[in-house]
Amino acid sequence: MTGYFEKVLLVEGKQELRLIPQLMEANGVDWGTGKQPTVYIREYDGYENMIAPDVITTELQASGLKILGVIVDADERPESRWQSLRNASLQAIPDLPESLPHQGLIHHSPQGIKFGIWIMPDNQMQGMLETFLADIIPEDKQDLWQFAQQVTAEAKSHQAPFTDSQRDKANIYSWLAWQNPPGRQLHQAITERILDPRHPKSKPFVTWFKRLYDLDL
Repeated sequence: MTGYFEKVLLVEGKQELRLIPQLMEANGVDWGTGKQPTVYIREYDGYENMIAPDVITTELQASGLKILGVIVDADERPESRWQSLRNASLQAIPDLPESLPHQGLIHHSPQGIKFGIWIMPDNQMQGMLETFLADIIPEDKQDLWQFAQQVTAEAKSHQAPFTDSQRDKANIYSWLAWQNPPGRQLHQAITERILDPRHPKSKPFVTWFKRLYDLDL
């Protein structure tokens, strides 16, 4: 961990690293520059690395830090994911609530660091980043989206090897394969408005993010 940043966000992987700045810029946030971003994003190459002993405690002790956020996927057991993330944070913030607020956590450490958690897609349902993104597919593309899900289900019946927990990924990448141009990456789909970053269903997450990082609402 190097560098001095007042506002830091921890994420599981490179998809979030690339996508979140694009999503927030589309919602009116000036993201700054590569060397001086509004929020510095650090990716941990997997959830288990993020919740390893002392990781979050060490992050909270970084010199000059004022705000620390964490975004992870719920996967199949959102309550279990919250409990493991809460347990990984209790050493530094012993008064975390027992349950994750539906609107996302915004709390303060004993040292006054503002601390936030969002579990994709909505702090309640099972799923992941791709589940959240499926909710912001434009209304005029819903017929194609429904067809993509049907085709993915049929592929599964023909022994497509993706697992049930990967179904949301398979659905949205199938849908992206049929766009113009085909096969855009998730962050490109945001910037090119193949996905709608200002869709009403993105608002709860955008509001949490802006409140956590003291950005203009």
